[in-house]
Amino acid sequence: MRYVATRLIHSAVLLAGVSILTFVFLRLAPGDFFADLRLDPQVSAQTVAALRAQAGLDQPLPVTYVRWLKSVASGNLGFSLAYNAPVAPLLWERARNTLLLAGAATLLAWLIAIVAGVGSAARQRGIADRLIGGGTSLLLAAPELLLALGLLALAVRTGRFPTGGMVSLGFAGLSVTGKIKDIALHAALPVTALVLGTLPVLVRHVRASVLEALRAPFIQAARAHGIPRRRLLLAYALPAAANPLASLFGLSVAALLSGSLLVEVVMSWPGMGPLLLEAILARDLYVVIGAVMFSTVFLVAGNLAADALLYVVDPRIRVR
Repeated sequence: MRYVATRLIHSAVLLAGVSILTFVFLRLAPGDFFADLRLDPQVSAQTVAALRAQAGLDQPLPVTYVRWLKSVASGNLGFSLAYNAPVAPLLWERARNTLLLAGAATLLAWLIAIVAGVGSAARQRGIADRLIGGGTSLLLAAPELLLALGLLALAVRTGRFPTGGMVSLGFAGLSVTGKIKDIALHAALPVTALVLGTLPVLVRHVRASVLEALRAPFIQAARAHGIPRRRLLLAYALPAAANPLASLFGLSVAALLSGSLLVEVVMSWPGMGPLLLEAILARDLYVVIGAVMFSTVFLVAGNLAADALLYVVDPRIRVR
């Protein structure tokens, strides 16, 4: 319980620090939501000042931060000036779409990485190992933006995949199975782009961890006792390699979340990415802060999940 409590305290401190720094940086940035109105000769300076005062943008930073904390306590997360609505409902819908995209990409990427990494380590310097190594090197050299644009070009040429959005126009009239298929078809390209972007790092780490486990003395002793190769890999080497891979899980979640923001913008997926970009361009203060905090919460949740996995697979942590 002490281990869990420590991690929760660290997470709470991290969230508080991110919120404070986000407020400071946004308030120090030049301009605000009403900055463009100053350029309109038909709008007086008194009108702009009154609008800023009504939105609370004329208050000192500590006062603004305390008001935001009270809004967070009430579940609103502030008020969006661009949408003229509370921030929380806007973010919940977009966060759900981002979680769907990042969650599917995380599951698929790790499944492929474990299969490819273990297979590559089992056939070190073989044909499969060289092919997997060459493929991961090519993917490492290709930026995610290029991968997303290439998949969009493929969708346009083949016409088999939608080139944007999350659902079709007639989505409301589909059956439950039809709705699932429609969302899966729209998510295929964004998920593929995310998987291809994060897969090389995962495959190489899985391969290195399994190779290191295979060189361990207890694995050599198990091999000398005649244990079959497949059982040796799956029942002995892979659990021994789980410790560094559990730590890598939290980092992979962070990489997928940051990459999903770019992929969502390029592929018009209605997630946090387009909303954050629009809020930054419009200088919508509380939407930007809310989106940053939601992203931080996702990152913290991924790290907590990695810590929980590490607690399960590593008895040394439980002993301490």
